[in-house]
Amino acid sequence: MLATRDTHHVVTDASKDRLVPFSSKLAFGVGQFAEGLKNTAFAAFVLFYYNQVLGLPGTLAGAALFIALVVDAVTDPLAGSLSDNHKSRLGRRHPFMYASAVPLGMAFVGLFAPPSDLGEWGLFAWLAAFAILTRVAMTLYHVPHLALGAEMTENFSERTRVVAYRQFFAAGGAAAAWGIGLGWFFADDRGGRLAIDAYVPYALTLALLMVVTIWYSAYGTQKEIPFLSEPAPRPQRNPITQMILDLGEAFRNRSFRWLFFGVLIVFIMAGVNSALDLYMFQYFWDLTSQEMLGLQAASIVGLLIGVFLTAPLLRHTDKRFGVLLGTIVWAVCQVIPVVLRLLEVFPDNNTLALVYTLVAFRFVQGVILQQAFIAFGSMMADIADEHDHQTGTRREGIFFGAIAFSHKATSGFGNFIGGIGLDIIAWPRGTEIQSAADVPAETIVHLGLLYGPVVAGFSVISVWCYLHYDLTRARHAEILRELNVRRRATSARDPTT
Repeated sequence: MLATRDTHHVVTDASKDRLVPFSSKLAFGVGQFAEGLKNTAFAAFVLFYYNQVLGLPGTLAGAALFIALVVDAVTDPLAGSLSDNHKSRLGRRHPFMYASAVPLGMAFVGLFAPPSDLGEWGLFAWLAAFAILTRVAMTLYHVPHLALGAEMTENFSERTRVVAYRQFFAAGGAAAAWGIGLGWFFADDRGGRLAIDAYVPYALTLALLMVVTIWYSAYGTQKEIPFLSEPAPRPQRNPITQMILDLGEAFRNRSFRWLFFGVLIVFIMAGVNSALDLYMFQYFWDLTSQEMLGLQAASIVGLLIGVFLTAPLLRHTDKRFGVLLGTIVWAVCQVIPVVLRLLEVFPDNNTLALVYTLVAFRFVQGVILQQAFIAFGSMMADIADEHDHQTGTRREGIFFGAIAFSHKATSGFGNFIGGIGLDIIAWPRGTEIQSAADVPAETIVHLGLLYGPVVAGFSVISVWCYLHYDLTRARHAEILRELNVRRRATSARDPTT
């Protein structure tokens, strides 16, 4: 049988148990930089910009972003289904990756450039429209990109390394979004986060970086196309009908159901916290822009270092352990600083002790959270193998489309819940609200409770869901053996191979 030589493995028609070349892993990882930029800016700055700077009520701003998420509930799995079944010279995934870049950049800039005379409901409509356009454009790239990573190899450990590259550059994108924002455009000496004229140049800078990194990722992974799966012959159906059938097929997979709902809940919690980060930094902790940037840098450095710890950890444990560990530590690190402050046993505001303590919590949180991110991405690729074993079809796109939706729930549900929460606690709006001195003390306390104990408490549900996931290393190895036997039998019957 024809064999293609890789660095250490010989890859046959039946087996995709291979090591992926460094250049392909690098290009694949760089592609996540764009999503790191978009997700961070979307989660951290959009609600603050429309609510605090432009004066749109939190409930309306959150509702507009939630509408965009509802659209995603259709477009994410639709993009997965379309790319699963697409045939072209560039395979199933790459045409979508190339085509999405420029529309994404344009929609992202429009999100931060509403006309000044729209009024409250006009501003709501603008936010909803451009949030939808930004999300749909990202979907057309992100879902095929995730599916591509799952297809490049079936090696249990190599998948973890592929995901590690992706998560490394996701953290890099997040760092760039925060650094470019707080370090330059929204620095205190340039007007801070309330400087309305800084938002469009910020969006333009990020949009350019998104386009460049997406195209690089698509071009740099084209050589992987021969190793990717081709769509199986199937009846021609309406795309929406096919998507519904594919989704039903995906949710019949027990491993996927438990992992999806566990991750969805924890991403929503993280989204609420991301939406309220700037409020907490500026009003609860009373930080300067440089101190805010320091906290985010600590989190990013933690995430980056966590990448290098994941492979040794998961080699001696299991992927489920990584997800459980990351979720629990994330929740603990969210709750403890707020609770200790409310009990008046935490360092005072405007002290170096406060900044150093918060930096330490953020760093630890980032290191351990990365274990969950990487383990989760690798688990999803394993589920695609289990699905192939059960049904005889490869459906990476539909699985990662559903997971892309859970990722986007971070900012969609998060901003929606955060916006409603701000209105419930009667948070004051407007550029004149400069510091904690301009906010009632009781309202500050309510903000802390919402950000910490209330939101993080839902992690108990996520942990319960993860405990039902039982696709182990041994079971995955058994699945691959049986898949390879099936593929060899199919190749032997097919005279074209």
